[in-house]
Amino acid sequence: MNLGELKKAARKRAFALRKAAHSEHRAAASQALRDHLAGTAGQIIAGYLPIRTEADPLPAMEALCTANRIAVPIVIGPGMPLVFREWRPGFRLEEGAFGVMIPMDGAELVPDLIIAPLVAFDRNLFRLGYGGGFYDRTLEGLRQRGAVKALGFAYSAQCLETLPLEATDQPLDGVLTERGVFPRAP
Repeated sequence: MNLGELKKAARKRAFALRKAAHSEHRAAASQALRDHLAGTAGQIIAGYLPIRTEADPLPAMEALCTANRIAVPIVIGPGMPLVFREWRPGFRLEEGAFGVMIPMDGAELVPDLIIAPLVAFDRNLFRLGYGGGFYDRTLEGLRQRGAVKALGFAYSAQCLETLPLEATDQPLDGVLTERGVFPRAP
């Protein structure tokens, strides 16, 4: 199998694992993220508005918005890095690329912390996304300009032994699940 076929097969397996975990662990994962980030203040935090069976960061984002600025990703176009637009509960939303809801208004922000959705991850903290390379491209660019942390947010069932990787794949700084933070493999 070539790399594209390997990634397609890994996504298919991971989507099934995520779907099964979503109904059982959604609330626990959301609470774990909220607890993990409790007390964070003065930061620009990029979360996301969940789709399908993604782990739901909204409770944490809502709790954090009084002491931090919260942003969500905007897809500008193929081959482009993401930009992040400010979000608060009650902001008017419109449908963006891939059916993801985005704020109609709000300043563009550069995050200190990115909470990244994913399809799968491995013990080396690499993530498998939907295949557009948006988060990899974005993390690479932000890391070249300064410090940004990337926290994957998922269910523990989404951890696969190995992932098919490319040279452009960016590792995460951690992955948080309903079980807590997954450490990098030794």
